[in-house]
Amino acid sequence: MLYRYLILLIIFSQFSCNNKKPIRGVVSENAMVVTAREEASKIGIEILKKGGNAFDAMVATELALAVAYPYAGNIGGGGFMVYRKNNGDTGALDYREKAPMGATKDMYLDKNGDVIKGLSTVGGLAVGVPGTVAGMFEVYEKFGSLPIEEIFEPVIKLALKGVIVTKKQEARLKQYYPQINNQNTFWDGEREKEFEKAKLWMKTWKENDTIKYPALANTLKKIMQNGKKEFYEGETAKKLVNFIQKNGGIITMEDLELYKPKWRDPIVFEYDDLKIISMSPPSSGGICLEQIMKMINPFDLESYGHNSVDYIKVLVEAERRAYADRSFYLGDPDFNEIPYKEITSQKYLSDRMKGFSFSTPTLSKDLNPGSINISESNETTHYSILDQFGNSVSATTTLNGAYGSKLYSDELGFFLNNEMDDFSSKPGVPNMFGLIGAKANSIEPGKRMLSSMTPTIIEKNNELYMVLGTPGGSTIITSVLQNILNVHEFGMTMQEAVNAARFHHQWLPDVVLFETTGFNKSVVDKLEKDGYKTYFDSSKISSKVEGILVLNDGKIEGGADKRGDDKAIGF
Repeated sequence: MLYRYLILLIIFSQFSCNNKKPIRGVVSENAMVVTAREEASKIGIEILKKGGNAFDAMVATELALAVAYPYAGNIGGGGFMVYRKNNGDTGALDYREKAPMGATKDMYLDKNGDVIKGLSTVGGLAVGVPGTVAGMFEVYEKFGSLPIEEIFEPVIKLALKGVIVTKKQEARLKQYYPQINNQNTFWDGEREKEFEKAKLWMKTWKENDTIKYPALANTLKKIMQNGKKEFYEGETAKKLVNFIQKNGGIITMEDLELYKPKWRDPIVFEYDDLKIISMSPPSSGGICLEQIMKMINPFDLESYGHNSVDYIKVLVEAERRAYADRSFYLGDPDFNEIPYKEITSQKYLSDRMKGFSFSTPTLSKDLNPGSINISESNETTHYSILDQFGNSVSATTTLNGAYGSKLYSDELGFFLNNEMDDFSSKPGVPNMFGLIGAKANSIEPGKRMLSSMTPTIIEKNNELYMVLGTPGGSTIITSVLQNILNVHEFGMTMQEAVNAARFHHQWLPDVVLFETTGFNKSVVDKLEKDGYKTYFDSSKISSKVEGILVLNDGKIEGGADKRGDDKAIGF
């Protein structure tokens, strides 16, 4: 009797596991906005409820993140956007920061030619010419439908009302208070420098406190009234240049006046029955994603199982090769000839994977960029939008490091980026995220720095299927990849895909990075036995994916990353 009971219990347990109810995110009928903060998602969705489109909501959401999420949201940084209109038209906007005209290739090196630690990451000299404000007006002027006041006013109200500090925000601030408050005194090779202290951040903010941003509200009001010229030519521009130069920077009024965002053709390729639409250079995201997905396509990933030994090996080896190519070939296409067709051709990628073996890892030190004939911050933020008309936007924006250069203007109310670190300060020397760069990403006046940002939109059977992206520095590309595969190969819901544990490899350092939870110990033990070096650190896989999935019944699922305060809101 006991034996029969145990058999029935086992059968019932297996039946229960096989019929486990899927975990869904927020499901809505008409539209969805997914961001790093509830306040920004609410403002974005309210714009849609007023009859605005995805592009109106994009502008409002980006500006709201500058208020609610100063860790990475910004008007002192830049970003990338990929869009798909309801008629199937696609495009991409590059509003990435640029190097000042006074920048030089050796500006962060000492007299011995060595990189001066901190010079490209902290203070005024780390700041690239901001592109966010110009980017938002570029989008609005091309696609916007609501009066500009209706877009700005809820953001200005949020700045005046204030934002409640969350537990996770308190922890982040605690980590960076010393750098923000002290403004990073450091030795620049000749003398010690200390920058201005930011009065707003001298107070120790705690969970449930309300931070108000009257200075930022005033700046936003002026931009609303005077347009982008306020930020690039007006009184705000003059105050900004004075602040940056007073703190060791070289950005001039001419740099601001010369800044222009740029419409670009997105990277478009196929994977099984999916059409992937992703960001083009100076983002490395789309090209690296295409390389990896074409390299792994011949393998039966579904049969290996999610996060299994063989699955991890295939992805790691493809990632290793794509990141090696990234380091050598990719940069600003306005300054470099990028061999896109060559390095994404099936023959080239098949040749790259010829050395792959399930039994032995390829050593990164033995893997050079592929031979062809030719003459990044963890602290970023992403948002995904799908409107009631069928238009979609995937946008990633950043200050680069957490709170950027740590320079905060009390007068203007925002942090400045430290995007200059995304250049190769010295070819072969890693940046703050461990990414190696070469001549293609060297510093030149007016040049845009290479990025890993990978805003992505996916079609299936010529219909919109997914909108997604993530912050995470060098882990952005691999996190977007795994989320696509989670849904496509393993049938996960968007929320399950976003929640799933992630791993990462980027050529150098030659180590497979894992989140600290969610991986089977026997899988990692087997990888180590087979020669893979492993390391567990969730803080280094800081991607927080914001995804939207169109369901079979036409409804919309929003998946907001549980790793942060992220929120999906629909209607």
